[in-house]
Amino acid sequence: MGKHLVLVGGGHAHMTVMVNLRNYIERGHRVSLIGPSAHHYYSGMGPGLLGGTYRPQDVRFNVKKMVEDRGAAFIRDTVTRIDADQERLVLKSGAEMSYDVVSCNTGSSVPADEDHVAGGHIFPVKPIENLIKVRQIVHDGLGSRNPKLMVVGGGAAALELAGNLWRLVRLSGTEAAITVCGGRNFLASMPPKAQRYARQSLAARNIDIIEGVYVKRLQDGVAILQDQREVNFDLALLAWGVEPSPLFRESGLPIGSDGGLRVNAYLQSVAYPNVFGGGDCISFEPQPLAKVGVYAVRQNPILYANLLAALEDKDPEAFVPQDTYLLIYNLGNGTGILYRGNWVLKGRLIFWFKDTIDRKFMRKFQVSGETSEKDT
Repeated sequence: MGKHLVLVGGGHAHMTVMVNLRNYIERGHRVSLIGPSAHHYYSGMGPGLLGGTYRPQDVRFNVKKMVEDRGAAFIRDTVTRIDADQERLVLKSGAEMSYDVVSCNTGSSVPADEDHVAGGHIFPVKPIENLIKVRQIVHDGLGSRNPKLMVVGGGAAALELAGNLWRLVRLSGTEAAITVCGGRNFLASMPPKAQRYARQSLAARNIDIIEGVYVKRLQDGVAILQDQREVNFDLALLAWGVEPSPLFRESGLPIGSDGGLRVNAYLQSVAYPNVFGGGDCISFEPQPLAKVGVYAVRQNPILYANLLAALEDKDPEAFVPQDTYLLIYNLGNGTGILYRGNWVLKGRLIFWFKDTIDRKFMRKFQVSGETSEKDT
């Protein structure tokens, strides 16, 4: 007799599972996917979406169509609690759903609680749909001849967003002052050579960097720094780190120090072997993993195999993270920075390489008709 597999979220780590749903269903299993939206946006192309290199439909997957075309059910809702002892999910709508095996790919969000953020025109960079809103606001104008745009964050996301804000402003035919509040040490995780290239690129476009101090609070168009300085802004993008969904903590499941679902080498909950997870929402017990998309992509085939193994009482496969990986960043001016370890390259060819990789990834998982203008 078949079992019921439930996918919570249609993110990067579930892509191979979703493409191959028929393989589960042909074996007699039932599959449901629960997600808040019919679409999932690829975060790796988010900065390019902001800057106008890509249209919204270029950087999203039609999760609903992908799932339904393969014989599974799509439920537009949000899971608010996992009752792992009773093997059931509680949904925001009030409905409940039982499962035999569940896999979570709920991603991460940028913390923006009211103690630190208040007022309008402040946008966390996740969900990616926020970048579409920002693009429209900047295009329409902010009621100022030279608006002040701010990116808050000290990592690569802040670098890409600042560079693509610059591109967006140029395409809009306006002028704007762009500032990055880069925290204690902007781009500290990058190799020194990559840091130098990135800083030079921003400086050449008159994008200011404030560092050596964190932002304490944003309120009503003012960023208050920890040293009590105040920096005015008309629009701010928050890229000051991400955290997993509170779902696992609120469900009483074992979590890591960051709040992510604590999983073993097989991407199973350390307490419940029929609860799986992948991507930014997990805390990988064998070793800490950076919140980079490459891990979610690499977890794809492992989750696909292990979910099937769990449904059919077979042995799972271990996920073995790679020691080093390639990272490529879109600087917004037609160039990119690439590095792996301390090996660093920059230039227009690098952005072309990133664009080629990203578009190939999208083609692999987008369904027919996804890029139609009518598909909103």
